[in-house]
Amino acid sequence: MATDRRVARVSESIRREVSQMLMNGIKDDRVGTGMVSITDVAVSGDLQHAKIFVSIYGDDDAKAETMEGLTSATSYVRRELGKRLQLRRTPEVIFAEDRSIERGDKVLNLISRLSQERKEDPEEPDTDEE
Repeated sequence: MATDRRVARVSESIRREVSQMLMNGIKDDRVGTGMVSITDVAVSGDLQHAKIFVSIYGDDDAKAETMEGLTSATSYVRRELGKRLQLRRTPEVIFAEDRSIERGDKVLNLISRLSQERKEDPEEPDTDEE
């Protein structure tokens, strides 16, 4: 249990510190192409690896460019985490795009469209009745 709490604490610290770096630490212009937010950080049980999930707002080109910038900034991010977190060993950092918000938005749009179509076409039989 103590290990789980430590992993969660390190994960939250990494999320907070990398968020700060995104706002005013990473100088790569590609990172500013799309609006970036950290959705989750998964840290391995041995604290050797940290997978940072990011949500990027923008078109596919902006997303690809932003991911290139983040990948390029990986060594800087790891070095800064080492300075800021003072862990025995700084975890390897990997950025991964989180598209769950985008998928959720598509599902909500589909539901909304279906709902609108049902309102416009009341002739369809109600499927709720048995």
